[in-house]
Order: sequence, then C-alpha cells, then structure tokens
Amino acid sequence: MTKGKEFQERFYREWSNRGDLISQEIVLGETDIFIAAEKDVKEDAETLVRKYRDEIAHYIKLHPNFKTSLEPLEVDIHAPLIIKDMIHAASIAGVGPMASVAGAIAEFVGKGLLSYSGQIVIENGGDIFIKSDIERTVAVFAGSSSLTNRLHIKIRPQDTPLGICTSSGTIGHSLSFGKADACVIISKSTSLADAVATATCNRVKEKSDLRPGLEFATSIKGVKGALIIYKDDFGVSGDMEIC
Repeated sequence: MTKGKEFQERFYREWSNRGDLISQEIVLGETDIFIAAEKDVKEDAETLVRKYRDEIAHYIKLHPNFKTSLEPLEVDIHAPLIIKDMIHAASIAGVGPMASVAGAIAEFVGKGLLSYSGQIVIENGGDIFIKSDIERTVAVFAGSSSLTNRLHIKIRPQDTPLGICTSSGTIGHSLSFGKADACVIISKSTSLADAVATATCNRVKEKSDLRPGLEFATSIKGVKGALIIYKDDFGVSGDMEIC
C-alpha cells in the first residue's frame, strides 16, 4: 500500500493481501520497513537496512547540508553509492537529497534481497520497491479524501522492478509546500519516484494545479506515470493503469 510518508500508525499494512509471500517487518531507529518475500529474509534485510542507514548517517555527519538542503546538491564522487543515487534523483526533481531517502533505502534494500528471493515488496513509509512475477495492485491512501483505498494502481510483472512512491501535503510529518492528499509517482528508479513525488506535491495547492502538476511529473525523464489526488478530485498521466 502507498500513502503519505511517515504516517505513524501504518494501519494500511493491514490491507495487504499477498498469500504467496511471507510478510516481515523491520524497525531500526526511525526506519520502519515492511517486507514481503518468498521466504524469511529478515536477518539479511536488517543487515542491509543497517548498512544503508549507517552510510547516510555518517555522510550527514561529514556534510550536514545533505540533511537540511531543500535544493539539489552537487554529486560527490567519493560518496557511497546510495548517497550518489539520492543526490542524482533529487537533482533531476529539483529538490533536496533527503526528499529521496525513503525510496532510496527501499530500492537498495530490495535489490540487495533479490539474490535471496525472486519476488520482493519493500514498503518504507509509503514508498515501495517491487519485483513481482505476477500482476499485483497497490491501493492508494489519501487521508480524508473520499478516494482513499478506492483507487488501485495495477502493477504488471514485466514492468518490475519498479518504484511506487507517494508524497502528501496533508498526511504525516514530512515537509511539503503543497496541499495534495497524495501524489503518486512510478519509475524504474524508486529514488527518483520519491524525489519527484515530493517535487510534484509541492506544486499542488488547489484543484487547478492538478493538470500542471501531472505535466511536470511526466515531463521528467525516467518517470513512467503519475497520479495526484486533491480532496475528492484526481488526475492520472503517463503509463499508469488505475483500477
């Protein structure tokens, strides 16, 4: 399920129904990750989560502006791969690098687990990395909007691995300058999907912003599709099938 980032209760996980996969959860500090895999991968997942959290935390100690900047930063060729990926994704979207952190962790952990399980779903604060052999659907949580859990995104197995990320101006504690209930972006890069979701949500402050918001999102190379929900209205653009 996908939703606005850092909605603490995470009750939406109870909506999940993947009888073919085993569900697992990992909580390390402020990182709360839900995993569905073909077998128990919790120990390996914890190792990966700790590795990438430590790399990000260490980099922030050396470069505090990495955490606080709301603008893109220059790529650091000496940085760990996940840091480079976050900086690159944020630069494309025109936001600060931490706008891509949840998606980046989901993607790097998910790809790391593919050697243990052919199918993986990683959900990190509403940002999803998925590799699936069968068609699946992702329900969209949009807070008090009447469209919550009524719109579902169809995920085709041939399109995976895929990132599905959401930003919200009305849900959770993440910084947003917009008022959309949900901006959902799909991309082969989960880091990019996360950063573009943030950038798109920042642009949506009223109903009339739906169309230009969608145009902005899908104009970015690497974005496959976008969905924006504002109160009881929504718009969809690009290669995104809603059911």
